[in-house]
Amino acid sequence: MASESAEAVSKDRLVTARIDSAGELVGLKFNTQGYRDMAPAELSTAIMDVVRRARAVMAERVTAAYQPFAPNGVDVAAAIKGDLDPAALFAELDLPMPSDRGRETP
Repeated sequence: MASESAEAVSKDRLVTARIDSAGELVGLKFNTQGYRDMAPAELSTAIMDVVRRARAVMAERVTAAYQPFAPNGVDVAAAIKGDLDPAALFAELDLPMPSDRGRETP
């Protein structure tokens, strides 16, 4: 999965963004010279949109790849976004929450 990437192309085919499996932008390509005639805000919006769409495609791929290995009740998409609540997960799995005893503090 580490070598995977996803691309999205803007509706006007002006720009292409490529995202890696970690969600990082690894490529941005201007397919025409049309960006030269765009207002800065318009160009910024086009770039942000294509990057957002490429990230969504890659997030779906990563979720699909990891979901079969996750325990029942674990929302892999939420975990990838950082929205997984460990306390709620332990409660849903009917498991006791591990204590912090024995852990060293930095």
